[in-house]
Amino acid sequence: MSANVWLLYLVTVFFMSATPGPNMLLAMTHGMRYGRRRTMVTCAGLMTGIMVVMLASMLGLGALLAASEALFSAVKYAGAAYLVYLGLKLWRARSDSAATGDETVPALVTDQSPFRLFRTGFLVSLSNPKAFLFFTALFPQFFDKQAAEGPQLAILIATFMVIECMWQMIYVTGGQGAARYLGTPSRTRMVNRVSGSIFIGLALWLTTAQRA
Repeated sequence: MSANVWLLYLVTVFFMSATPGPNMLLAMTHGMRYGRRRTMVTCAGLMTGIMVVMLASMLGLGALLAASEALFSAVKYAGAAYLVYLGLKLWRARSDSAATGDETVPALVTDQSPFRLFRTGFLVSLSNPKAFLFFTALFPQFFDKQAAEGPQLAILIATFMVIECMWQMIYVTGGQGAARYLGTPSRTRMVNRVSGSIFIGLALWLTTAQRA
């Protein structure tokens, strides 16, 4: 892969990953509620889900979703239902605060195990069937047909993962910083409901997604 092609891909991914979406919203809200250390587990789930999406797209699942309206709709509505579930969970979240060391972090629930945090991140990454179509269309545009595809695909995936991880860390840090200003129950409740409404809005938007 030439340096010019890679730099073009790098710029494309940089701005695309920066765009707020379910993954970044989850990273931010978990950063607010659980602090950066625990949210690393959520981010690990998000990154694992993204890796699965990319590999599945290259193995043909993206093309299968593009060809099957029934399968695309099934994945779409399942993803939307999960985002609504997360949104309602935020609406019903506790409005008090939980002390974590020397900082106060608004608490979503008190029994979020690392497995649950990881699972939430993983499922959010898989919630949008358009992501499968996106990677199916994106990667071939940067392939050099005269060179082996394996090493090129490895470069594209590694670059995407590094950029995505960087932006997730920015959103997590921003959420953790915002948590310091949310010490009152009323402010915490407001953020919970705004974040929950955004998740529900994203779910409604997802139901309008088309294969084309």
